[in-house]
Amino acid sequence: QVTLVESGGGLVQPGGSLRLSCVASGNVFSVSTMGWYRQATGKERELVAQITSGGSTNYADSVKGRFAISRDNAENTLTLQMDSLEVEDTAIYYCNMKGSILYYDYWGQGTQVTVSS
Repeated sequence: QVTLVESGGGLVQPGGSLRLSCVASGNVFSVSTMGWYRQATGKERELVAQITSGGSTNYADSVKGRFAISRDNAENTLTLQMDSLEVEDTAIYYCNMKGSILYYDYWGQGTQVTVSS
């Protein structure tokens, strides 16, 4: 069983930055596809950014050029650097781990990001 624990959310003004972290338990982090999703009030959960075990990344169009996803396999840690934050980025952000060969799909408990003046 894997647990994912997010941290780093909070309140920030438009144009500001936040850095989210997700620490995973277990021993499958390095072979998993990791991602950040978000869900705003009244909206469906959406993919923000994803990084494969090989380091390939993809981003939602709305965050390209502003957010950067990275991983540290030695520390079982996933990071999302968020710059130039906009009010529309306000949401609960979730860390996700998916199996690349075997099927598994784990979620963290989420961390609130609020962008407001």
